[in-house]
Amino acid sequence: MKIVFGLGNPGGKYAKTRHNIGFAVIDKFLQSCDVGFTKKYRDSIVSKCVIEGEEVLFVKPQMYMNLSGGPAKKIIEKYNCSLSEILVILDDISIPLGKIRIREKGSSGGHNGLKSISNHLTTTSFPRLRIGVGNSLSEDTKKFVLSRFTKEENSVIQDAIDKACKVINYWVTTDIKNCMCLFN
Repeated sequence: MKIVFGLGNPGGKYAKTRHNIGFAVIDKFLQSCDVGFTKKYRDSIVSKCVIEGEEVLFVKPQMYMNLSGGPAKKIIEKYNCSLSEILVILDDISIPLGKIRIREKGSSGGHNGLKSISNHLTTTSFPRLRIGVGNSLSEDTKKFVLSRFTKEENSVIQDAIDKACKVINYWVTTDIKNCMCLFN
């Protein structure tokens, strides 16, 4: 089994914000599979989907972004999943709007959700898919990531979400190294 974690903040107040791009990607992916989130496991909502014969668990932690590590660790332990078999999807303000970056491992890059997961797993060696959500040097970072995309940015970010869905499908059927070669 493979596990895809989409990072975001729970609740309607944060829906469609830059920080919730991880939620948006897995929602879009599951929509194409005609599957939704129906189960709750501890501090997460989960859904399973079979892709090319591989069972994949999609997870949206239901704690605030900075606390994503606890729910992620519980899910990984419950399913006894290897860290190479997980994919964490998150926003990144250091990548241009709509661009994606796939890595096999690496630092948190200042992202508190990724930092929380790394701290709970006691490693930075797990795959991640970062999506550029833009950057406003004139705004406070917290305020910026909790803002919604502008009309002009929306089409760019929708294209990035579609591309991220293709990454998920390819990652499930191959591996992270092949995804890096094809999509980075």
